[in-house]
Amino acid sequence: MSMSLRNSLPEIVTETIPGPKSAELLKIRKNNVTDGVGMLAPVFVDRAEGAMVQDVDGNRFLDFVAGIGVLNIGHSHPEVVEAVQKQAERYFAPNLNVFNYAEYPKLAEKLNEIIPIEGEKETILVNTGAEADENAVKIARRFTGRSEIICFAGAFHGRSYMTMAMTSKCKPYKTGFGPLPQGVNRFPFPYCYRCPHGLEPDSCGMHCLKMFEESYFLEYVDPEQVAAIIMEPVLGEGGFIAPPREYMTGIRKLCDKYGILLIADEIQAGYGRTGKMFACEHWDVRPDIVVSAKSVAGGIPVACVTARKDIMEIFRPGELGGTYCGNALATASALKVLEIMERDDYCAKGRHIGEVCMKRFLEMQKKYDIIGDVRGVGAMQALEFVKDPVTKEPAKEECKAIINECMMHGLVVLGAGVRDNCIRFLLPLVITDEQMNAGLDILEKAIAKIAGK
Repeated sequence: MSMSLRNSLPEIVTETIPGPKSAELLKIRKNNVTDGVGMLAPVFVDRAEGAMVQDVDGNRFLDFVAGIGVLNIGHSHPEVVEAVQKQAERYFAPNLNVFNYAEYPKLAEKLNEIIPIEGEKETILVNTGAEADENAVKIARRFTGRSEIICFAGAFHGRSYMTMAMTSKCKPYKTGFGPLPQGVNRFPFPYCYRCPHGLEPDSCGMHCLKMFEESYFLEYVDPEQVAAIIMEPVLGEGGFIAPPREYMTGIRKLCDKYGILLIADEIQAGYGRTGKMFACEHWDVRPDIVVSAKSVAGGIPVACVTARKDIMEIFRPGELGGTYCGNALATASALKVLEIMERDDYCAKGRHIGEVCMKRFLEMQKKYDIIGDVRGVGAMQALEFVKDPVTKEPAKEECKAIINECMMHGLVVLGAGVRDNCIRFLLPLVITDEQMNAGLDILEKAIAKIAGK
């Protein structure tokens, strides 16, 4: 595999984006693929390596999205490519319900070793993050014999019917698709920049946590009917919002008090993204069930549901699983990804990226009033844009313009937040410092232009 693209920098060689070849392919997409499938960059990929993507017209883009968190290990890691090729020569997907194959239990064994749940664990493999979240709810309800689920404002858990009910943002994810499944209760998330209770973080006394027993459990749902609380340790689609440590430890105590299972949705935050293998490790909180996906297999679909062994042991054969779940290509890829991440200390890479980006973001915030908030954990960071730093009125159109301006100069970044006024940064953890700084330079020029400075 050529190393020239892997170590290259952004370069736009066509007069417009998209270039002529991508434009022709866009016509085919328009005529054959519903607009219901979203599109960020209107270009078609020719090849991709590391943090770089080259389109069919020869334009090179720096990818600060990484497949929306799928490619922590970067595009086309050569060792992962080799592992998948070797597996493809042997077999693809004999289906674990029919034939055993070693890759599935070996991956489960590795996940049980590294996932931060107390005591013995067991794991099932499915195909997508949404499917994993659905299975986590299914498992929690069966184990507890309870029906109710608590989730949070700003959450994103998927587009399937159960996960649509748990996902927070109405448009484009839920509007017009009802009725949605029952038993889902949504409470405010500790979004300190926009406190839902109108309080200041330094003097709030963890009001949002106290509200569970002072209000929510009295007026909205009986805690003795709650099977699980499902939460992202760092909100993803919601704008990369990290809760205070006291909040996370308090949620754990509430779960223990009322016999509620705690489900950590680590789909976007897991596998080195935050500077630890899993984000909940930052708060010393041990969930009962951990759901992970995205970056575990370097781009091949697989998702994982890991839980305490006593929870998993209540199921009978056939109650969990599916046709493609844990297929051999995906599991072989995941085993190699995890080997590389541990060997090459990808968590340290995540911390380094976080330090470099946070320093630059804070410097930008001082220059540009349009940046209302800078936040994140490790290499999972976001900027929130506002029209006025005092009123915090969301700068939705300006945020969109910054994203488009970046793309025109070879940097692909992605929006977030229920108000569409945030940019989230998911740099591949293999990115070089030269590439990272080049991307941050493009970003700052775009912010300066749109901010009028």
